[in-house]
Amino acid sequence: MTVAITGKGSGAIFLTQSVHNDVLPPVYKDLNFLVNPFPGIKLFCPFLPAGATGLVGSRLVAKLAAAGHKVRVLTRNPASARSKLSYPGLEFFGPSEWRRGVEGATGVVNLAGEPIATRWTEDLKRSIKSSRVGATTAVVDAIKATPADKRPDVLVSASAVGFYGISSTATYTEDSPSGNDYLAEVCRVWEAAAQNAAAAGVRVAILRFGIVLAPEGGALGKMLPVFQIFAGGPLGSGKQWMSWIHRDDVVDLIIEALSKPAYSGIFNATAPKPVRMSELCSVLGNILGRPSWLPVPDFALMTLLGEGASVVLEGQRVMPARTQAVGYRFKYPDLSDALRNLVRSN
Repeated sequence: MTVAITGKGSGAIFLTQSVHNDVLPPVYKDLNFLVNPFPGIKLFCPFLPAGATGLVGSRLVAKLAAAGHKVRVLTRNPASARSKLSYPGLEFFGPSEWRRGVEGATGVVNLAGEPIATRWTEDLKRSIKSSRVGATTAVVDAIKATPADKRPDVLVSASAVGFYGISSTATYTEDSPSGNDYLAEVCRVWEAAAQNAAAAGVRVAILRFGIVLAPEGGALGKMLPVFQIFAGGPLGSGKQWMSWIHRDDVVDLIIEALSKPAYSGIFNATAPKPVRMSELCSVLGNILGRPSWLPVPDFALMTLLGEGASVVLEGQRVMPARTQAVGYRFKYPDLSDALRNLVRSN
């Protein structure tokens, strides 16, 4: 199976050929991937920022490269991509060749999107939406432009738990309605753009990501150095829900969605045991042997981030009901086990 994956703020990588296939576990066998995971390589939209984390895609590419796969990179700037990607056997293709990259693939993964944990201006809010919709539309257009007999079988596209809005009391599953705030609106149009691939006869699986935990970046990457200097603590009240997921579970879930036809529709990419912010900080402090006593007050975050502070001050309790119903088994269902593994790997 040949699969295409686009990633946040970076060049797309396409695995054209699987080699040494005997070393892969069963779920990875016969997968060829197109992946777009790395920071600083601008892909579909000229306003995508350098420095995007690419936490999920980078982990996926690392596993594939270690397994001996051969990879292509589709990027707006092949020279820049070559300077940032050092895996053996990579090939690089500019924008005019993207359709050729998708052609013959059996699956596509789209992880693109502008970072949201920053101060929101009206221009940035437009970019947050257009980066997601624009990148997803570009992927779907490439799929539709491919001859029917060489078209991918599946599109796995990222969304976010922001779809549900915010609440301190409600519990959300994949069947819950969308919220009525700005991020919920972004997720609705983002998902609608991905669903357009269904008109081309492509199975569409949308993964609503929670907070992806990884030591190299994202929320955990920002928290670790603060805790190390004994200055860690919850943001705001600490009562907001944190629907989290270990990065390895995200990668494995993507691969299952690519390879198993049961993955069609919406799936929450969140661990089955969400926690409140205060518990996350307490568990992390205990693992590091550091206190978690120094909260960051609401007003400080509002001053720094404005409307964007809602990303860290408010949350939602999300359960992966359909994800578990189709048979996905989480490697890290418990926060303490997940954080212990991630801190050790750092």
